[in-house]
Amino acid sequence: MYHYDPKTALEELTEDATLPNPVHVRDMILRQRLSADKSLELNRLFVEYQKFFGEAQKLGKEILKQLAG
Repeated sequence: MYHYDPKTALEELTEDATLPNPVHVRDMILRQRLSADKSLELNRLFVEYQKFFGEAQKLGKEILKQLAG
């Protein structure tokens, strides 16, 4: 199950072009033993990831709603 293994998630992203759910990405970050600086850096990136993930979901939902007619 990729949602707790960053390496597997990265492989799946490369192979299937699927993005892991932000909840799982957050769990991956929390499970690592990171320095304060690295943790802060990844948290900033995560916030951006979460924002864009939500926007992509909204766009995808709208497209699918229109296609489903």
